[in-house]
Amino acid sequence: MTRLKRWWALLVLVPILALSGFVIWAMMASTPMDEALVALQSNPQVRVDTAPWLIFQPADGEPAVGLIFYPGGRVDPRAYAPAARAIASHGYLAVIVPVPLNLAFFAPDRAAEVIAAFPEVEHWAVGGHSLGGAMAARFAHRQPSSVHGLVLWAAYPAASDDLSARKLAAVSIYGTRDGLATGEKIATSRSLLPPDTSWIAIEGGNHAQFGWYGSQPGDHPATISREVQQQETIAATLSLLASLQDAE
Repeated sequence: MTRLKRWWALLVLVPILALSGFVIWAMMASTPMDEALVALQSNPQVRVDTAPWLIFQPADGEPAVGLIFYPGGRVDPRAYAPAARAIASHGYLAVIVPVPLNLAFFAPDRAAEVIAAFPEVEHWAVGGHSLGGAMAARFAHRQPSSVHGLVLWAAYPAASDDLSARKLAAVSIYGTRDGLATGEKIATSRSLLPPDTSWIAIEGGNHAQFGWYGSQPGDHPATISREVQQQETIAATLSLLASLQDAE
């Protein structure tokens, strides 16, 4: 009986330890850089709220177009604040949604909560970085009537989230030095996105410089600065949002 009790104890203990280890690993998110933390402050052009999501909106007027952004896996959502602020400064609503355990996989439908909270917004785009982009694509696949645009930063849909036949404005933005969302993976995703998707290659850009959180294991060194990569990424994102504005 003693040996049997030990086996039962192991059967219970091992999954608990594995789950605890996973939770600890997931919660060790990349730390936002100082530039990201500064971007969380309101200024005369952009009003910032940090609850229940990270909300960036123009200080004047009510935007008709909004972007809901899912952070990359194990990346603090605040790391995308500079980009969200820049987008809001051009007249759009930008909302970064924190996700459970820093993994958007556990909350792919979180964008629905944001859409419900801002009924005045007429056209929505969803987007995200890396895993966050994949989950944004999943939301677009599940909720076609709610989403008009898709913004992928170093990301691509899962095969089960085929959007190729959808009427959806989409842009895929990727770095040529990305060691995680490689050029080959991005190329493979072409068949899963609408035929008129815009494909924006940032020469010299890598995976981590889509946010402000430092480097990332498995990535390649970028040959352009983070500032340049951010500028090109934001410009391509604004182009898609402008197309939704023009469609009103």
